[in-house]
Amino acid sequence: MPRFFTEHADENQIIITGEDARHIGRSLRMRPGEMLTVCSCGVDYQCQIIRITESEVFLHPVEIHPCAAEPDIRLTLYQAVPKQDKLAEIIQKATELGAAEIVPVLTSRCIARPDKKEFEKRRQRLQKIAAAAAKQSGRGMIPQVSALHSWGEALASMQKQDISIMLYEEQGGIRFEEIPFAGQTNIGLLIGSEGGFSEQEAGQAVSLGLYRVWLGNRILRCETAPTAAISILMYLTKNM
Repeated sequence: MPRFFTEHADENQIIITGEDARHIGRSLRMRPGEMLTVCSCGVDYQCQIIRITESEVFLHPVEIHPCAAEPDIRLTLYQAVPKQDKLAEIIQKATELGAAEIVPVLTSRCIARPDKKEFEKRRQRLQKIAAAAAKQSGRGMIPQVSALHSWGEALASMQKQDISIMLYEEQGGIRFEEIPFAGQTNIGLLIGSEGGFSEQEAGQAVSLGLYRVWLGNRILRCETAPTAAISILMYLTKNM
């Protein structure tokens, strides 16, 4: 069944507009009486098409239920900005695995160093990648790709989470299974770019209460580490 997203859903009527409306009417050639799914804030609305115009599709919700694909935790990935187009791949995989938000972070060892204004020009495209991945994977929401954060801004944000984790390649960290996830809902996961984190950054993070996690002796690429870490985290919280 075709799947679409909206920020505003009503139990009596939902209206799809813009590009999605044109896609329903022109590309999919759907007609009144046919069914489709609208997702909003982790809830699936099974809807019947009532009327289609050039720019709007009017829907009547027939069934409403929580999206089975949504995890019962809210995971925010704080990802140090990698070079080239690796961030697009990271966002795609993080979305498929259940992340609720992706926060790009500029750390001391980032090779790519966009300023905030420059990054904003890229963010719209990255948000579209998250939207496409959410549709493909059956998510009940589209993860938010946030504005570029400085190191200090990222740490301040992570302190608001129930649990915050930093992947660090040096030995001395703990394993994922040693973290007390039970009963915790908001989880932050901080992952470095190609050069990882400096000792100063690692020390700062730990001093503010972040768990320093070690994934073993193999050094993972910055685009591989998020997939591995989110998979482990989702498994341990019984969301995979």
